[in-house]
Amino acid sequence: MTELEEDILLDDELLEEQPEEHEHWRIEVDKGQNPVRVDKFLMDHMPGTSRNRIQKAAEAGSIRANDKPIKSNYKVKAGDIITLVLDHPKRDWEIVPEDLPLDVVYEDEVLLVINKPAGLVVHPGCGNYSGTLVNALAWHLRDDKGFDPNDPTVGLVHRIDKDTSGLLVIAKTAEAKTDLCKQFFYHTTRREYNALVWGPFADDEGTITGNIGRHAKDRLQMDVYPVDGEIGKPAITHYKVLERFGPVTLVECHLETGRTHQIRAHMRHIGHPLFADERYGGCQILRGEQTASYKAFIHNCFALCPRQALHAKTLGFKHPTTDEEMFFSSELPEDFEALLNKWRAYSKNK
Repeated sequence: MTELEEDILLDDELLEEQPEEHEHWRIEVDKGQNPVRVDKFLMDHMPGTSRNRIQKAAEAGSIRANDKPIKSNYKVKAGDIITLVLDHPKRDWEIVPEDLPLDVVYEDEVLLVINKPAGLVVHPGCGNYSGTLVNALAWHLRDDKGFDPNDPTVGLVHRIDKDTSGLLVIAKTAEAKTDLCKQFFYHTTRREYNALVWGPFADDEGTITGNIGRHAKDRLQMDVYPVDGEIGKPAITHYKVLERFGPVTLVECHLETGRTHQIRAHMRHIGHPLFADERYGGCQILRGEQTASYKAFIHNCFALCPRQALHAKTLGFKHPTTDEEMFFSSELPEDFEALLNKWRAYSKNK
């Protein structure tokens, strides 16, 4: 299998938390080219790949014509710039198995569900070539002859941020990954997060809609754009208030879509940044008193949970081989629970 073929197989546009886009392949269509379907055109220009894999890449949004995602039936025209765009640089390293702690919630022949701690990077990348969840999975599955951690047709189906804790599903086989990726792509999975956010809510529940796209000035952030605009991808977050503590509120977020930093960007957009979320402004005192004692209380809270207060609490999907409805729930990690208890005591005293 060629490197290009591996890249197409990865279908990383189906993964959550895509930090950047990287061009892996480019061609300018000759002036004499007659209109032809892009999947057929690429078959002739990408040695070693298959039409099925090209169609999967197009379905995932990874095939572009003049910087716009296209379907596999798009007719290539003279002068078109056709590119393959993925969320990771071309890999120039091998994933090495590492004996790292791994909280396995469920495992069978074709998949496993992991409860990821905050602070653990999911996948090797620039600056993080070891010590990741993928390195730990390579060790855990080192005796599984059918699982190759360097094969993009298996492994991660979706992602969560380094400093977000919670549940992830991993595919052991290519068939399982294809099935699970489709479920995520078509939003038929069930994902619920707990988040502590700044500010009180007038209503007990609501829905946030707005395209998620790269921030115009800060490439490490995502921003919210008009639903009917051309910037970003459509995103829908439903939320429900679980507990009120005055200056902050514990909410449950149900995702219809899985865009990069979706909850973090959506919550900031409606004026409720996640507590302790440095990247989205949650590490400042945004609500509450101006007293020295309150400021000390908030800084103690930041010290208890020094990361965005976000936990992927539940995960549901259909088993790729049995079609059984699978549902998993995880307890809040110690830092998040300690933070909530501190706010409960504050609220009770008030």
